[in-house]
Amino acid sequence: MTMKKENWRILTNKEIYASVKKPTIIETIRLNRLRWFGQVQRMEGNRIHKRVLYMNLGTTRLRGRPRNRWQNEVREDGRIVGGEGWQEKVHNREKWKKLLRTARNRRILHMAME
Repeated sequence: MTMKKENWRILTNKEIYASVKKPTIIETIRLNRLRWFGQVQRMEGNRIHKRVLYMNLGTTRLRGRPRNRWQNEVREDGRIVGGEGWQEKVHNREKWKKLLRTARNRRILHMAME
């Protein structure tokens, strides 16, 4: 009786995520950021969340490369998920939910990270 030797190797993160079919932590954060942005956009203008989102602090930036702002990240994620007219889709709750669900199922934000 001969024993067959099994080959073990270390899997890369991409291979693990592909086999598990679960969103990465970055995808989850991006989708939750877009979901929260949609909620705030649909709020009335006098709510504190909406006022803080568009508040201008009037401070100067530090030297060097500008840091990514939250709004810039939302804009980029929204453009990836919904194309050019994504900001109009935010105001219709059902369309927005469907768009985010499609992005999660098709792993659109995952492809943008690679």
